[in-house]
Amino acid sequence: MDERDKELLNLIQAEFPVEPHPYRVLGEKLEMTEEEVLNRIASLRNEGIIRRMGASINSRRVGYVSTLLAAKVPQDKFDFFVQTVNACPGVTHNYERKHKYNVWFTLISPSLAEKERTIQELSDSTGVPILELPARRIFKIRVDFKF
Repeated sequence: MDERDKELLNLIQAEFPVEPHPYRVLGEKLEMTEEEVLNRIASLRNEGIIRRMGASINSRRVGYVSTLLAAKVPQDKFDFFVQTVNACPGVTHNYERKHKYNVWFTLISPSLAEKERTIQELSDSTGVPILELPARRIFKIRVDFKF
């Protein structure tokens, strides 16, 4: 990763343009061609420096609800439980933990009723009770990695 890659990464994180040709706009700001921007991004992805590119949306501001969930999943149900959770469209993160609650995941839903229905369906279909850990206060910190 060279200095130009670092400049590109910083710009992508802070000012990704919502334009018909965003990579051209990024290139213009960095005095690169659109093709060079795309090639650099592809290279950074291949190196594992960029894992994912996508918008981070404030779910509450668009009317959605989110929650943190945990489950004590027996080893004999573990793979099935994880596959079931991962197949759920509103699940954004799913982690195994070394804890009695060994699976933790987040769920985003369009309404409280839908959130409750989804949690109940996941529990019913897997046979595993799910603990909801709703946030009492929200602490959102913008995370940009400066290179």
